[in-house]
Amino acid sequence: MTAGPATATDAPARGSVRIRLTPDEAAGVAALADGLSRIEPRAVDDPGWVAAARAASCELPLRLRQTVRAYRNDPGADGLLLVGGLPIAADALPPTPHVPESAEPDATLPAAVAMLIGLQLGEIVAYRDEKRGSLVQNVVPVRALETSQSNGGSVSLEFHTENAYHPHRPDYVGLLCLRPAREGVGTTVASVRRALPLLSDKDVAVLREPRFETAAPPSFRNADRSPSHPVLTGHPDDPDIRVDFHATRALDDEGATALHHLGAALESVHGDPELRPGEMVFLDNRLVVHGRGAFTPRYDGTDRWLHRVFVHLDNRRNRERRTGGGAVLT
Repeated sequence: MTAGPATATDAPARGSVRIRLTPDEAAGVAALADGLSRIEPRAVDDPGWVAAARAASCELPLRLRQTVRAYRNDPGADGLLLVGGLPIAADALPPTPHVPESAEPDATLPAAVAMLIGLQLGEIVAYRDEKRGSLVQNVVPVRALETSQSNGGSVSLEFHTENAYHPHRPDYVGLLCLRPAREGVGTTVASVRRALPLLSDKDVAVLREPRFETAAPPSFRNADRSPSHPVLTGHPDDPDIRVDFHATRALDDEGATALHHLGAALESVHGDPELRPGEMVFLDNRLVVHGRGAFTPRYDGTDRWLHRVFVHLDNRRNRERRTGGGAVLT
């Protein structure tokens, strides 16, 4: 048996976790995804289809499963898992969609690939108030949302924890590239593990107090601000982060100063992984904030197109929010 990546528990032993599939491994993923695409009702939101995908995820290539498991144990200093060589045939894709609340309900091969890897990491969830609770969502430019701070916008997207306002935020966000932006615009990421040493003890202490509140993102309907909350929580040497630099506001001047310093620290340690077709990145949403540079869509069917999935590690924590024990949070 081939040995998997070795890491120490709870220790950021490296930067990012990476794997590029061999042609044989990619063919194995393609065969699993193709089989899933034929299972009736061929809908990724169907509970029976999800159960079949969960079982099939255990048949992913061994080296990929080992890498996913190692990432789950230790997401590294950057909090990223990068998977390359996935079987996405860019020349066989339909035109990039441009409708509001775009999602991928059909069990296409790319959607099945995103679900397979996400379900090996944890349980895929969605939110009823966002894109109608679809499990596989399209991140695409939308003409009516060009200037919005949302996944449908094309202006610069500020650093944020995904769904920072929500009490049950995703543990991981997965982004599978089907088609990149022509300008080479990538997802911008920054890890609190990198930024923490740049902050003063005073700023860290302020950020650990419930002196902040966060509004829901534009993609959510019928949502309000969060109760007051800290930005940093957990172990003093390795905290979690919860912030949206567009939607989080401090409740006092001292909090505003600390928040500004945090933003500057994150900006100084940021990276810009530019995904190509067949590449997927998972962000540890407890450690990583992400954004995006500005780009100019043409709305001609060739614009940037990502599939997005949200992953929870423990669905017991959100059971009261999931009607009938399903995957969608109310």
